[in-house]
Amino acid sequence: MGKHRASWKRWVRDLEKKPKEPGGCCLFQMIFVLALTILAYNLYHWLWPDLRHHVLDKTDLAFTFYKDVEERGPIAYGKDEAQKLYIYRSADAPEDSAQPVLLFIHGGGWHDGDPAAYGFVGRNFAPKGFVVVDVGYRLLPEGKYPAMLTDSAAALKWASQNIGKYGGDPDRIYLMGHSAGAYNVVMLGLDRRWTRRAGLPDDTIDAVIGLAGPYDFLPLDTENAKDAFGKVRPLAATQPIRFARKDAPPMLLMTGDKDETVEPENAQTLFNALGAKGADARHVVFRGMDHSQILMTLAQPFEYFDPRTQTQVLEFLREQVKQSARERIRAQRQARELQATGEDARADAAAAQGAQASGDIQPAGR
Repeated sequence: MGKHRASWKRWVRDLEKKPKEPGGCCLFQMIFVLALTILAYNLYHWLWPDLRHHVLDKTDLAFTFYKDVEERGPIAYGKDEAQKLYIYRSADAPEDSAQPVLLFIHGGGWHDGDPAAYGFVGRNFAPKGFVVVDVGYRLLPEGKYPAMLTDSAAALKWASQNIGKYGGDPDRIYLMGHSAGAYNVVMLGLDRRWTRRAGLPDDTIDAVIGLAGPYDFLPLDTENAKDAFGKVRPLAATQPIRFARKDAPPMLLMTGDKDETVEPENAQTLFNALGAKGADARHVVFRGMDHSQILMTLAQPFEYFDPRTQTQVLEFLREQVKQSARERIRAQRQARELQATGEDARADAAAAQGAQASGDIQPAGR
């Protein structure tokens, strides 16, 4: 045993004496990260759908533990235990200014999912200047249409009324969802019934991002869809494409060409319908990407190897934030001009009254 230990020690000393090739350590680290990524990817796809998102979240946490992001939750926005949300905000965010809000709604075919498993959305977008809200909603069987929409609208209302306490700006709220969650956010953006029933102004939603969402999926061909929508009449009222309108909030519709869960044509068809109405809509198709990857690549370390989803989302959001800032400046300028015009009119009226009282101007009719 002692001889083996001595031989091992000599082998280690000899290895340490060997000249190190430039980049060798970096290469080893890259191979290790790649192997870990492949392992995590396979775990994500092999495990039960709901559990795999928890695995994805824990993997992301292992790579983002150094990010100083504050998490609040679960916070109830309704009486049902599924009506809960989580809030993420960067600890480095300025205290003297409110940040735009990104409200994310998860997928799961309307029958599974938990917002607690999507912390990676908050951890990766909060440091980029957003207060992130991860929303849960009632699932099947209680979550039949329109429960998923009334819950989503209720969560949006809660955010509009309360997000200011957490450093968010209620006047800049952007919605993003994946799969069934993309259906929820797009419907909130297009069909005003749900936001109006929640008592929200029509301009509450500033923009919408749909990741691999179903927007035109008749006839119903899956058990989940039949359970969620099968008893609705008229059934066409459940389809986002039926509510395309010119004044819809700006929309970014993204999908992967390898998606076998939600047909990529869903995004194309809705984009065409919005374009025909003259709405502001964008359509992005990622080559070689499937239904899970479009969401998976928002998490670490997967975003490192394929940043396409996050890049498109951030470019769109930052463009909308800039546009919002321009509109706010324009509105403030108009308000100042109206105020100045009103003050000038009042000053002229006061001057005329003064002149009339002094006799310089005689009342009309004399």
